[in-house]
Parts: sequence; C-alpha cells; structure tokens
Amino acid sequence: MKKSELKDYIKEQIVDVLSEVSSEDIENQKAYNDELEKTNDLMSKMKMEEDEDVDAPAGDQETQKKASKHDKIIKDFQRIEAQMKTHLELFKTSESPKNKKTAKNMLKKLTPEYQAAKKAYDKIRNVKV
Repeated sequence: MKKSELKDYIKEQIVDVLSEVSSEDIENQKAYNDELEKTNDLMSKMKMEEDEDVDAPAGDQETQKKASKHDKIIKDFQRIEAQMKTHLELFKTSESPKNKKTAKNMLKKLTPEYQAAKKAYDKIRNVKV
C-alpha cells in the first residue's frame, strides 16, 4: 500500500467514525453541557457569597483574620456541605446517565472530606463554652 493510499484510507476511516455520532449522543452532550452550566452558576453564586466578606471594613477584616479555629472548622464544614447538596441536586435532576454518573463520582469523592469535616464540627459543637 502506498503512502498516499494509506492517507486516503485513514481519512475515510476518520470521516466514518465521526459520522457515526447519533442525534441521541448530541442531545446527551447538550444536556450534560446544560448541567455543567447550572453547576458553574451555583458555584459562582457560592463564591460571590464568600467574596462579600472581602469587602468588609478594615476593622472587620482584622477580626476575620483573627477568626478562631472553630470558625474555620464551621466554615469548612458549611462549604463542603453546600458542595454535597449541589451535587446531590444535580444527581436528582439530571436525566442523562452520564451526568448522573459524574455527580455520583463527585459525591463519592467528597464523602471522606465531608465525614472528616462533620466529625470536627460535631466535636466543637459539643464543647460547652
């Protein structure tokens, strides 16, 4: 087989593979992109809520810097809990099996971190001041 024939054969194979994409695959990809967009919107809203603390007056920023270890544990727990809720909601509302699998994998990935944060949170919550 000549080099030019090989190139033509490869091009034909690529075109065949690319033309095999079904309309169902395209719809699934669109649905997945929509879910990703929703996730990005939710994440940006969460980030905007966190950024509100940055605009505080200088005295408040100093207080924020001196936040106790307990405050940091509580914020970390709340952040992880919000992420878990977001991915759980995506899992519940998603129609595509791929999107459900992605959300499920993120939940599995966050579970150990969530359990550790919850344990630390419960530990400080039970401390009497």
